[in-house]
Amino acid sequence: MDNKKVWFITGASKGFGLSLVKQLLEAGQLVAATSRNQQELTAAVNTTSNNFLPLQVNLVSEASVSLALQHTHETFGRIDVVINNAGYGIGGAIEELSDAETRMAFDVNVFGTLNVIRYVMPYLRKQRSGHIINISSIAGVTPGTGWAVYGAAKHAVIGLTEVLAADVKEFGIYATVVMPGAFRTQFLTADSLAMTDNKIEGYTEVRANHDKLLKMNGKQAGDPEKAATAIINTVYEENPPVYLLLGGDAYNRALDKLHVLDTAYRQWQDVTCSTDF
Repeated sequence: MDNKKVWFITGASKGFGLSLVKQLLEAGQLVAATSRNQQELTAAVNTTSNNFLPLQVNLVSEASVSLALQHTHETFGRIDVVINNAGYGIGGAIEELSDAETRMAFDVNVFGTLNVIRYVMPYLRKQRSGHIINISSIAGVTPGTGWAVYGAAKHAVIGLTEVLAADVKEFGIYATVVMPGAFRTQFLTADSLAMTDNKIEGYTEVRANHDKLLKMNGKQAGDPEKAATAIINTVYEENPPVYLLLGGDAYNRALDKLHVLDTAYRQWQDVTCSTDF
């Protein structure tokens, strides 16, 4: 990382976000980091370096996002890399989750990401350079039972990144979607994972899957520090990937999904092709 860059990272007070911030600051990079609680963020990072700009931001608010990016640009003079890391999980069958719970999941996981992209793009276009990295999940590729809304939100992040990469290519800007598997972060704690209180009798598979996942806490195979390093290194690749899986479990689940799709598409090939003129 000899090439010093300005990084803007959301959801930076814990998990991948905190690992990213600490590694980047240690390497002498310039980092603007956001959290819903600036005091919590400052305490977690625990530095007095002038290279660090902590920001309290409500990602659902366009005004808050716009102001944070403006402050970052005024402080450091440019913005090179954006990592949309903020998000949370929500568990429950679709009919168990209220409209408010469902919309909030999309507001934070999808529309918060869109707000950052929308307001950072003028800076990146003017520079004709930059890299936007959106953190999705392997659940966006192949969600598990009882995680439909979370899976749908993370699937949307994959789709929007895929098209974003094509849209901004002419400006010399890259876009990457990261799809991690299970990593040993705080994701399976109450701070990052919401579970519906409206449990409907009969959803035995949903409950069993939730219990199984929660028991994994602290035993996940993925190392968040190694994940942060991999994400950072992606920025310095000559040809950064649009899709980046992290974790052996994510890799295996993604390959299984490819097989499922290939089988399903081919099985119905005759019907599919019969609808052409």
